[in-house]
Amino acid sequence: MNIFDDLISSLGDGSPVREIHTCVFWTAVMSRNCGLASTFHEERLHHRAVRSVGNLRHRSALELSEYARSDNLLEASIGMAAINSLIDIDETKCVEENAFDVLARKGKDMNIAIVGHFPWVPKLREIAKELWVIEQRPQEGDLPAEAAEYMLPKADVVGITGTSFINHTIGRLLELSKDSFTVMVGPTSPLSPILFDYGVDVIGGVKVVDPMKTIRFISEGAIFRQVQGVKLVTMVREAKSK
Repeated sequence: MNIFDDLISSLGDGSPVREIHTCVFWTAVMSRNCGLASTFHEERLHHRAVRSVGNLRHRSALELSEYARSDNLLEASIGMAAINSLIDIDETKCVEENAFDVLARKGKDMNIAIVGHFPWVPKLREIAKELWVIEQRPQEGDLPAEAAEYMLPKADVVGITGTSFINHTIGRLLELSKDSFTVMVGPTSPLSPILFDYGVDVIGGVKVVDPMKTIRFISEGAIFRQVQGVKLVTMVREAKSK
């Protein structure tokens, strides 16, 4: 079993797919709930076809969630949105603290590694002993993706973008972070306790509370800070009893 097997098997029987919106930055699937994921595209194969396009609404969201395993990044984006649409978020396991605040609190004067470049990175740099940002498309000051192999094991605190599910790097990143305090970050992150079984300590994702408003904004090209109809949700692993 791997994290995709466990995650998908936890979703139950699924629900009919009511709508799919694959927009420039975000993909939404409407089934039992509205699930979001980042929209990823192939760098070189810009017109790689999505299987069964035009008929995806005839499938269940559980069937569509299998697309998360695809090496076609657009299909994987749809699959992750389908997974998120089937998760009934247990807000009794959530706290009123966003993922950035958790990283800042846990990472003060510590070594922090962030996989993915987020807008709040400069603020973390101010409080960390060392901060390493690892990116597949590095910006100035970032490290390339290959740096994860030797930087993550050195980190006390690790933040991992939820899009690592889409590009299928999640398994290796969690393995490299097994001795660190690990936070999943971003709307693609599944708010499922299954992630805690794989070493994640905190999941910082989103819950869509007004699907129609959210779909209107993402359809008009909104980046995440512009998206309305969502709320930030942070789920924390329960402390192990001694």
